[in-house]
Amino acid sequence: MVRRKWAAYRRRPRSQRPVLHSELHELIVKLAEQNPRWGYRRIQGELRKLGHRCSHWTVRKVLRRHGLPPAPRRSQQSWREFVHQHADQILASDFFTVDTVWLARLYVLFFIEVGSRRVHLAGCTGHPTGDWVAQHARNLAWKLQDGGLKVKFLLRDLDTKFSAAFDEVFKSEGLRVIHLPYRRPVANSIAERFVSTCRREVLDHLLIFGRGRLQRVLGEFIEHYHHARPHQGLEQRRLCEPADVVLLPTGRVECRDRLGGVLHEYFRAA
Repeated sequence: MVRRKWAAYRRRPRSQRPVLHSELHELIVKLAEQNPRWGYRRIQGELRKLGHRCSHWTVRKVLRRHGLPPAPRRSQQSWREFVHQHADQILASDFFTVDTVWLARLYVLFFIEVGSRRVHLAGCTGHPTGDWVAQHARNLAWKLQDGGLKVKFLLRDLDTKFSAAFDEVFKSEGLRVIHLPYRRPVANSIAERFVSTCRREVLDHLLIFGRGRLQRVLGEFIEHYHHARPHQGLEQRRLCEPADVVLLPTGRVECRDRLGGVLHEYFRAA
C-alpha cells in the first residue's frame, strides 16, 4: 500500500523533442544564405520538396541560432558586400596633399580601379579648381571611350573640388556616380590605402621642391606599384602578373634601385 501511494507522485520523465539532424541544420542555413529573400515558410516548402518535414518555427529557430535575420533584413546588402561583388566595375577617385620644402601645399588627383588596383595619376596642382578637376575627368573619359577602361561605378567623396561638371563627364559615359558619406574614409578604403602606401614608402623619405618634382616621383612610384610591387589584396601578386603563373626559383637574384635607392626591386636574372 505504501509503495502504491508514493508511486502516484513519482516524477514522470519530460518528453524531449528530437534534436534536428546536423544535415538539416546545414541545409536550412545554406538555403537562407543563398536566397536572402526567402522567408521561413518559403524555406519550409523547399525543405519539403527535398524530403525534410519540419515547421516554419523550426526554420526560424535554426536561423536565429546562427545569427541570420528574417528575409527583409537578410536581403539587405552591406557596403562591403557591394564593393566586393562589383570590384571589377568600380573606379574610385580621391585627392591627397603634399607639402613642399617651401611650405607650399600641392594637391594630387588620382583614380584607382578597385578590382585590379591599377592607378591613374590625373595631375598635381597648387590651386585645384572645379574646371581643372573636370578637365582631368575628361582626359580619363577618353580611355573609357577607347575601351581601355571598363567600369560602371565611380566613387567620390563630398569634397567641394569635385564639381557638378566632374559628375556630368562620367554620367555622359554611362557611369553611376556614388557620393560617399561625410568623413567615412573606410567607404573609400582602396584609395585611402594607396595614399597610405605612397606616403609610407616614398613621400615620407624624399624632399619635394615643386610640382614637377612631385609628378616625376609619383610617376616612377606608380610604375613600381604596377610592375614590381606585390599586393596583399591580390594574394601577393603583381598587377602585371597573371593569376595562374608559376614562378620558379631559378637564376641569380638581382636588385634595381628607384628614386635614389628609396625603392628596391628584386628580380631573377634571365
